[in-house]
Amino acid sequence: MTKLWEMTGAALAQAIRGKQVSAVEVTQAHLDRADEVNARINAVVDSFHDESLAAARQIDGQIAKGQDPGPLCGVPVTIKVNVDQRGRATTNGLKLQENLIAQDDSPVVANLRNAGAVIVGRTNTPAFSLRWFTHNDLHGQTLNPRDPSITPGGSSGGAGAAVAAGLCAIGHGTDIAGSVRYPAYACGLHGLRPSLGRVPAHNATGGDRFIGAQIMAVSGPLARSIEDIRLSLVAMAAHDPRDPWQTVAPIDQCKFAKRAALSLQPEGIEVDEAVQAALLDAADRLRAEGWTVDQVECPSLQEAARINAILWMAENRFAAGDMFAKEGNADALFVAQQMIADAGEIDLERVMIALKTRVGLIREWEQFLDRYPVLLCPVSGELPFEQQLDVRSEADFARVFRAQLSQRALPTLGLPGLSVATGQVGRTPVGVQLIAGRFREDVLLAAGAAIEKGGPPITVAQPDA
Repeated sequence: MTKLWEMTGAALAQAIRGKQVSAVEVTQAHLDRADEVNARINAVVDSFHDESLAAARQIDGQIAKGQDPGPLCGVPVTIKVNVDQRGRATTNGLKLQENLIAQDDSPVVANLRNAGAVIVGRTNTPAFSLRWFTHNDLHGQTLNPRDPSITPGGSSGGAGAAVAAGLCAIGHGTDIAGSVRYPAYACGLHGLRPSLGRVPAHNATGGDRFIGAQIMAVSGPLARSIEDIRLSLVAMAAHDPRDPWQTVAPIDQCKFAKRAALSLQPEGIEVDEAVQAALLDAADRLRAEGWTVDQVECPSLQEAARINAILWMAENRFAAGDMFAKEGNADALFVAQQMIADAGEIDLERVMIALKTRVGLIREWEQFLDRYPVLLCPVSGELPFEQQLDVRSEADFARVFRAQLSQRALPTLGLPGLSVATGQVGRTPVGVQLIAGRFREDVLLAAGAAIEKGGPPITVAQPDA
């Protein structure tokens, strides 16, 4: 018999709305699941059972009165600790921010609540949300529930682990260099990085950010089904006047040709045979659903990744200041040093040229995606890495950094990207990435659903005892 914490968000919302089960029962089942397994993986680092159950009772009360709580009617969700949630600390994995209590919900949290979601916990992130691994000195390390020897991804590693282990149906994550897409990949899930401006953002605890984060950082969902990705995107994308960058646009737009480009090794990067096999398999699944798939070279990812490095490191230089030294997290300090070295000397001229170059690059990508509505490419050049690989040595960091090219490139362009789980290689998850034009998440969802249909369903992981 399927347990409540094994069900998708869409199935739970339907069952709660139809009074087949109460929101309180669903919430309690997920809280019990967290009590049972979270200690083994450390995905949820802030829980509040009474508050969660009170929110669930409110959902049940609305249903009893014949009211519609919203599309996420009673669905258990988690929120990443780098986003404001009223009454909770926005730690961003930092001891420095352990007591930084938010007075108001960020737009994405408010939107999830307004859509009927029940928040059942806050999930871990690396210090400064800087890595593709999830470890910090405040909350500790998060383990991958499918295999503790490999990373759960980062920086939304806690969200990925929570969804994979059945602690929630949908996890909230943020992405400035793959932080939604990579945890989804590493944990065997689907994860969406929406277009810039699709999901409103604002953290009152941190104030307004510099231009790099303004044009590259977004919030997005991780889930065990494409249907749940769609459902949560609709909820997250509701209008909020606090974000001047938000563009309210319909999720479903004009019809598109079922034509995909396949790039096995963008710009000749090294890609594992297992990853290439997953891409070829995904292409076959698309063809089985009526898509045309052509193997072609996509526009430059290297140039987009270079711009990401300049803008992101400029952001850290001006926004973080001496916080890295004050926090004293050895992993974050090492990673920051490597990334700063990769970015090179950053001054006003380099930032201005990077912003100018970005416009032409976006133009080139939009023209490419006008010919091919979706690009099928690697999420990473390698299968999910061993835990803590990036901080073992400079050579190991360089290896990780090279493999994550598409993670780093996409935010520069403001385009949406979807990580789609396709199966496993032994115990190790594998998947593919889809990229579409601005605000064409509908294309990603359609292609993602076709790939999902042709493969095994995503099951909840049972963490090692």
